[in-house]
Amino acid sequence: MSIKNIRLEVMQTIEKEIDGYMDKYLIPPEKIWQPTDFLPNSQKDTFFDEVHQIREESKELGYDFWVVLVGDTITEEALPTYESWLMDVEGINQHGKGVNNGWAKWIRNWTAEENRHGDVLSKYLYLSGRVNMREIEITTQHMISDGFDIGTANDPYRNFIYTSFQELATNVSHKRVGQLAKKKGNVLLGKMCNIIAGDEMRHHLAYREFVKTILNYDPSEMMLAFEDMMRKKIVMPALFLRESGTVIGSAFENFSNAAQRLGVYTTHDYIDILRKLNAYWEIDKLTGLTASAEKARDYVMRLPDRMARIADRVTIPEDITRFKWVEANGML
Repeated sequence: MSIKNIRLEVMQTIEKEIDGYMDKYLIPPEKIWQPTDFLPNSQKDTFFDEVHQIREESKELGYDFWVVLVGDTITEEALPTYESWLMDVEGINQHGKGVNNGWAKWIRNWTAEENRHGDVLSKYLYLSGRVNMREIEITTQHMISDGFDIGTANDPYRNFIYTSFQELATNVSHKRVGQLAKKKGNVLLGKMCNIIAGDEMRHHLAYREFVKTILNYDPSEMMLAFEDMMRKKIVMPALFLRESGTVIGSAFENFSNAAQRLGVYTTHDYIDILRKLNAYWEIDKLTGLTASAEKARDYVMRLPDRMARIADRVTIPEDITRFKWVEANGML
């Protein structure tokens, strides 16, 4: 049987249990939080007072903080790109007889949950009065229209490695942003970011379970896919950020530097995520691997220590970079 057919067979096998995964890791719309649970209620007389409170509390947050929050928001707002990318994965079919394909149903429901994140954050940014919403909207439109290539093609193994990693990375980022907001007295934003982080963790748990299951059925090919993704490096969707009048990806480095200065998401977090995935998937205990998969396993197991040695020598620029997204308003 060809590698392609084996992948399809594995996907079809897991698909039979997809309803169980949805019940365990996703929450129905009527039961999960919605953006209006956190934002000022425009139907109430207290609306303008609540908006005023947001604007006052937001004045305590620094320039790098706003850059990171905006970048995180734009990344979440680019959901149409991610859904179309995942719907193209082998074994996921939303057409014809495949309209009720279990994997397509998972992607649609996952996207629906994720969509709330950009919604609530974007509305908060608008109400805060601290950012240039038009520039943010331009960047968001670019993010969706540009698309992105993360080196997974339509291979489910590589895509699930990516989502396992990326969902945990966004969990870390949102959680840290929430902690920073709370320390500055912004309880509302802290709660919003914390609950978003909780969603990301649930999604991470699902995707890492998909990988663990595939390792039981096709360990050698999954191990090779894991090695390939780590050699390419797991790039966050924010890699393709750009401001108006600039080229794809031109804003990422400065955005990443701001996140590292704040300690929101650092190289050490990347390494820590890899260690956690290696441990959960019990990479060191896999058996029956081909010779090439054994070499791949050795590479992935040694990688965290190698990266840690390099990370300790890396310095992050201390100078704050001005973005079109964020109005200075005395912050610089």
